[in-house]
Amino acid sequence: MNPYSLYYEFDRQAWSGLPATAPLRITMEEFEQLKGLNDKVPFQEVEEIYLPLTRFLDLLVENARALHRTSASFLQNGAEPVPFIIGIAGSVAVGKSTTARLLQLLLSRCSEHRNVELITTDGFLFPNRVLEERGLMKRKGFPESYDIKKLLRFIRDIKAGKPVVHAPVYSHLSYDIVPDEVETIRQPDILIVEGINVLQVGKLSQVFVSDFFDYSIYVDAKEKDIEQWYVERFRMLRETAFLNPKSYFHRFAELHGKELVATASGIWRDINAVNLHENILPTKGRAKMILEKGANHAVQRVFVRK
Repeated sequence: MNPYSLYYEFDRQAWSGLPATAPLRITMEEFEQLKGLNDKVPFQEVEEIYLPLTRFLDLLVENARALHRTSASFLQNGAEPVPFIIGIAGSVAVGKSTTARLLQLLLSRCSEHRNVELITTDGFLFPNRVLEERGLMKRKGFPESYDIKKLLRFIRDIKAGKPVVHAPVYSHLSYDIVPDEVETIRQPDILIVEGINVLQVGKLSQVFVSDFFDYSIYVDAKEKDIEQWYVERFRMLRETAFLNPKSYFHRFAELHGKELVATASGIWRDINAVNLHENILPTKGRAKMILEKGANHAVQRVFVRK
């Protein structure tokens, strides 16, 4: 371990040896339901990686609450504690959603049974009609395709303790925002915000989404592995969701063999890899924790900001 690194580094064995006082509170059935479509991460990941991680985050939440009580006492302000916000970033197909859902479940089962909410930034993409008007359909997922002002208002209202906050809903079937439908968030103890863009900054704004995070996690892997996972997921979607005539990607349902792989690899090369290198990967160093996954989808190393 480099003593002058910004991060403490743990291999899988060292991380799994950290104290995780909470007992295993997730069944195999729950675990399988939470996993992403082609996520092959083993069940032992929960005990070896996510229980120590949950315990660590639980300590951070408790410390944040204690600091809030101390500050409120000094300022003679009896305000309720504000939500603890966790951002989870990383490439398309790297397994962010599995990480976010596991943490939501495990954190909600900590000793105080906290209200833990999860939202993805997909809901804050501009509707397809707007993207088409601006010529951005092939840039979907890039920073300019998000309604950052709306996302910032949402995060600000959550952090301010607003009683009821609404988030737009995104459909992966229609590949678009669902009109007149919202997700209601009511003063959570913890909010997990998952998305490829949550750690990004830009020259056109003085306030960033990550400014409201209490902790941030970047899920990482070698690019060749992520590309393979993306192609595998594309193949599985062709055999499931793409078969639905209402699916935006129904046109890919007839692809097979080499043609299917070539199409998925082309989308990765021309869109996702570009976004990864230009916008996502440069934000890794802004994360307070990095989960580095191996080719088997399991976390091999954990980096924790000092």
